[in-house]
Amino acid sequence: MARATFAAGCFWGVEDAFRRLPGVSSTSVGYTGGHTDQPTYREVCGHRTGHAESVEVEFDPKLISYRTLVERFFALHDPTQVHRQGPDIGDQYRSAIFCHSPDQQAVAAEARARVASALGRPVATEIVPATTFWRAEEHHQQYLERRAARAGGI
Repeated sequence: MARATFAAGCFWGVEDAFRRLPGVSSTSVGYTGGHTDQPTYREVCGHRTGHAESVEVEFDPKLISYRTLVERFFALHDPTQVHRQGPDIGDQYRSAIFCHSPDQQAVAAEARARVASALGRPVATEIVPATTFWRAEEHHQQYLERRAARAGGI
């Protein structure tokens, strides 16, 4: 198994989209890229920690490539927006790829350049080394799936 970590706005929808991909064995929502230990949702949303709402993806590289995950990441959100996605505004909603290896960094950089060229404008997505991923509070995990199940949708 391998790991990938992405931030593309509110982590609920991002987690749901990655979790459904064949080859992805698990996903977790949490916080990464900040400067405090064990941040809480309230602290992250209060802009006191520097963390991004992010999703950690565990995947089998024999079944799905990191490149495919990065392509899905760019398709999920508007990577040209700075510190926001749609109505969600704040540094915790920034677009970022947290790389776990030099190979991941190379794939991410090449994809970012390709997306910027296709869009004809700059892409705000940060590409940075992965740091500690702090798992979010349990009620945030698989939030959309659990919400749909409570409403009778699943």
